[in-house]
Amino acid sequence: MSDRARASVTVTGVVQGVGFRPFVYRTAVGNDLGGWVKNTGDAGVEIRLEGGREGVESFLDRLHTDPPPLARVETVDVTWGEPVGEREFEIVASSDAGGGSGTIPPDTAMCDACLEDMRDPDSRYHGYWATSCVDCGPRYTVIRSLPYDRPTTSMDAFPMCEDCRAEYEEPADRRYHAQTIACPDCGPSLELLDADGNRLAGDERAIEAACDRLAEGDLVAIKGIGGAHLACDATDPAVVERLRERTGRPEKPFAVMAPDVESVEAFASVSTAEHDALTDTRRPIVLLEADGDQPWLEAVSPGLHTVGVMLPYAGLHHLLFDHVEGPLVMTSANMPGTPMATTTEGILDDLGGVVEAALVHDREIVARCDDSVVRFADGQRRFVRRSRGWVPQSIPRWPAADSTDPPDPASADRPDVLALGAEFDATVALTHGEHVYPSQYIGDVDSPETLSYLTETVEHLQELLGIDPDVVACDRHPDFLTTDQAERYAERDGLEGPIAVQHHHAHAASLLAEHERQRAVVVAADGTGYGPDGTIWGGEVLDARLDDYDRVGGLAPFRLPGGSAAVESPARILADLLDDPDRIDELLVERGVVDRPSDAVTIRAQIDREVNSPVTTSTGRALDAVSALLDICSERTYEGEPAMKLESVAAGGDPIDIPVPRTTVEGRRAVDVAALVRRLDEIRDDHARTDLAATAQALLARGLADVAIEAAIDRGVDAVGLTGGVAYNDAISRAIRERVADAGLAWLGHERLPPGDGGIAVGQATVATARRR
Repeated sequence: MSDRARASVTVTGVVQGVGFRPFVYRTAVGNDLGGWVKNTGDAGVEIRLEGGREGVESFLDRLHTDPPPLARVETVDVTWGEPVGEREFEIVASSDAGGGSGTIPPDTAMCDACLEDMRDPDSRYHGYWATSCVDCGPRYTVIRSLPYDRPTTSMDAFPMCEDCRAEYEEPADRRYHAQTIACPDCGPSLELLDADGNRLAGDERAIEAACDRLAEGDLVAIKGIGGAHLACDATDPAVVERLRERTGRPEKPFAVMAPDVESVEAFASVSTAEHDALTDTRRPIVLLEADGDQPWLEAVSPGLHTVGVMLPYAGLHHLLFDHVEGPLVMTSANMPGTPMATTTEGILDDLGGVVEAALVHDREIVARCDDSVVRFADGQRRFVRRSRGWVPQSIPRWPAADSTDPPDPASADRPDVLALGAEFDATVALTHGEHVYPSQYIGDVDSPETLSYLTETVEHLQELLGIDPDVVACDRHPDFLTTDQAERYAERDGLEGPIAVQHHHAHAASLLAEHERQRAVVVAADGTGYGPDGTIWGGEVLDARLDDYDRVGGLAPFRLPGGSAAVESPARILADLLDDPDRIDELLVERGVVDRPSDAVTIRAQIDREVNSPVTTSTGRALDAVSALLDICSERTYEGEPAMKLESVAAGGDPIDIPVPRTTVEGRRAVDVAALVRRLDEIRDDHARTDLAATAQALLARGLADVAIEAAIDRGVDAVGLTGGVAYNDAISRAIRERVADAGLAWLGHERLPPGDGGIAVGQATVATARRR
């Protein structure tokens, strides 16, 4: 009896663009198997195997145990059949059949092998910035459509030379079927331009000339993988200040790029987890604690105890550091309110008045993709921005089709949802089957340019993933551009909805989705969210379910005199939180809100008459007010600035042991923000500012934690979580988690999605899915 067997295998997951077919080829040949492998149009791989039964089973074992470094095998379906006599194994042309959604590989850093080739004087890739193989390089940012083959990418503009073609067709080579293979003879090229677009140098000389410009103190735009950066010498405060003046970013922290971890340790503390994040193949920006007496750190990250750092991830970056020593500022190349530039024309048109030169290449960036940003808070990685390196990888969709008890037969055929996020730090998300696909970082959707970027991202993801949504979801705020766009999608494309989701419920739902929970009591703490009662929420304790929520506690309300003026100038908030008119007038003059004490009367009158003084429960605004009270930051120039600078001051202090002021609001337990601020003001002369700052954070954390714990116990809920932008605060996050653990409740924190508004879209998709059930 023959032991020959034939198997038809379908593999899904991250299996295109990651060297999976060459891996399959080598594994099949190694097991003396015949057959073929090909990509499919739905981002899967089909395999036919024929040979000895033992060899086929060995092959199938290796699919699970030893896939290529960038691959992620999700499912392997095997059907056994009768042998047909195939003896040779080959890689065959891809199929465009299927048309369903799939998992597209993200961009990754240049691998060590390609870096070694670029450094090797005897290699034909020596000094060439755009070399890559199946284990590294651009993916998402160059793919136009599936299947992932060179003709469907922007590399189609660069026909392979004879040498590249030979490596591409050699199964034993790691560049075998590497769609981004390129060399100096056939690949993309570099040039250095001046601000008027005149060519100054090309290729290797372009890199040297750009570094000369950087050393001389010039500002240089650098076109990379997913967009462009503005670069300058990070160690020259005068140059950094010029960059601030030209881009209108007077205080916003800039990310820096350093050549290696050793150089990073000269100016920042690096834990083991942070080291792993820095050197991860996805190369995010990591927010590290600044360390050492480096005067340039204050210029790069004013008033903060952290600095954002990344290591080189593109060949171009490595070559730059062959000619420059110190860290470089590497911040997104855009003016405030506009997306990052991705084309040479965009760099010159938008930033010609900012830079002295631009280092550009001629490979099209199909999908703009900003750098990812992570921070370790309470010892856990938190995404500040989930973008390059992770997008467009999916996360499991929740609620799952079988998550009802008993299972709902109709839930297996669930609608596809398009969720448009909120307004600030926006992402979008698409669902299909058991997957949800969060997009790259889009930014603040408060301008026509960023709204256009959002719609382009939706269109590209729909095309790439083959998803035609049935339902559209959005924030409940009626004035957001994303809300208006959701209505346009519903009307134009006949989508159901929009399903409007309250901002903090979306935050909570994203946390439930991450932990595959049906219910939890969630502290949703951030700066601003539209409340259904017409007030501005932001310090909420919610009994959150997937489809709905109850507001069970939080911060006591206070007013924002002047509305948006109080957000920009948080000392105004003190006029409501303090009860001594003379003290209020004194502070408003000292903090530069008014010129004379008599002018403060107008602000106090706004509160008394409830004119242009919206009510809020925002944790972010409470922290901002304390920051102004302690004369840390009284004028906001970027989102989160006062609270972030408060955290930096608090990092050097110890909390004072005083009771948390509590009250009740409409029967709900609440932290009395006004009483808290007044108590801090009373003891201001007896304690160091660092200790007062630490105390403010500790009181808010303890208060919110206790309200949440009490609500969970009362309602029989076994888990408490934290979401919203305040979850990035290390001290607040740790304090809440510790109190929840001490109470014997399960703790939920974000791991795969940003706690901030970058996770809102997934929360909206989760709520929409649950409501449709």
